[in-house]
Amino acid sequence: MAKRNWETTFINELAETSNVKAATKEAGVSQSLVYKRRRESAEFAARWYAALAEGYDSLEMDLLARLREGRLEDVDEDGNKRKYDIGTAFRCLLAHRESVAREKGRQTLQDEVITMREINAKIDAQRAREERAAELEAKRQSGPNDGE
Repeated sequence: MAKRNWETTFINELAETSNVKAATKEAGVSQSLVYKRRRESAEFAARWYAALAEGYDSLEMDLLARLREGRLEDVDEDGNKRKYDIGTAFRCLLAHRESVAREKGRQTLQDEVITMREINAKIDAQRAREERAAELEAKRQSGPNDGE
């Protein structure tokens, strides 16, 4: 059964795990539903790709930390050891490098567009204030109405 806000649950889990199957399980929906939603909704697709980029950033940081620390396995709360597969982690990063770079480029472009809109709005507001000030100054300098 799907959770109430399955899309947000799915996106959050996808960012955390980079695993569509795990994310659909957590959200309580089928893989076919999420792929259909991605095809039909540009907004959902954008969130999907942003989540994957975030997930791969996390994987990269985890991999770097493990390499620096020499930590090649983890021990869970029950004392079970789990070996970390560095080779597979590298292959995943390499396989998705292009799509992650493309998503980061899209995000950067979107940020630039938003910044330009904000700058243009401030410039327009400043111009409008200057025009109002010039009109008020022109009225003040023209003096009282001569027809009185």
